[in-house]
Amino acid sequence: MDWKSLTFDWNRARAVAATAETGSLSAAARALGLTQPTLGRQVTALEEELGVTLFTRAGKRMELTEAGLSLIDHLRTMAEAAHAAALAATGQSQEIAGAVTITASNLYASELLPPILGRIREEAPALQIQVVASNALSDLMRREADIAIRHVRPDQPDLTAKLVAEDEAALYATPDLLARGELTALPFIGYLIGDQYRSMLAERGVDVPAENFAFFSEDSHTQRAIARAGLGVAVLPTWAGDPDPVLVRAQPEAPPLVRFPIWLAAHRDLHTSRRVRLVFDHLAEGFSRIGRGSQGRRDTVHPE
Repeated sequence: MDWKSLTFDWNRARAVAATAETGSLSAAARALGLTQPTLGRQVTALEEELGVTLFTRAGKRMELTEAGLSLIDHLRTMAEAAHAAALAATGQSQEIAGAVTITASNLYASELLPPILGRIREEAPALQIQVVASNALSDLMRREADIAIRHVRPDQPDLTAKLVAEDEAALYATPDLLARGELTALPFIGYLIGDQYRSMLAERGVDVPAENFAFFSEDSHTQRAIARAGLGVAVLPTWAGDPDPVLVRAQPEAPPLVRFPIWLAAHRDLHTSRRVRLVFDHLAEGFSRIGRGSQGRRDTVHPE
């Protein structure tokens, strides 16, 4: 390889690749943590260095020119190679210090993670752990998180995953609401208007008319708060619903409404890092307690 000829500025290449992916200078600047003028200068500098125009401006949109289209695959390959190198370097780190990012659903992040994080802190006080509380699936391949807690098994070949527990959920409401009539005639709390939740309930013998879905939220905390206010029936994990002093199971004699797996996933390169491995193992142990029933269950009685 002719090393002397490799004068390509990676920052400029990264700016062009990000602009092509996001479609605008402002979005690319946000993605890279730069100001828009700085990013714009980097794009312009690469165009001047190569002697070609890489983008046409259409309002705020940045469209690749023919020259840009011929170059962008090479820039994306560079970005992927740089990303892979960073992953490999992170994975080789054997110091139990530094940052580890965990992503989990809002309810898991706020109610199941804290005691696990406490045990991690005791063993590795030099770690800095960022918790991304979100129901969205973070992209482990792009390092949006180091470890993800998911309900579906990742299918990307570069990810390693472990099934750590099986969670279960049931329907909950206040006794006063349940005393008002048949379960399927009561107001329900759904996730999204028009989603599959109503069909899932019908498959399990709870055929709720569409008009009975009075409230919707993707956040389990919000659903529980609405249910605790006596406004509707919500589905909650049994470890969250059973101990609740305000709510009772809507079907106390029935088995859980649904059971679902809990998977831990990490990039396989990162999984060789001692700090990621330590956090991964603590999470696996902590969440496995759900499967062993250590959260306990409060007996409930359907009101007459």
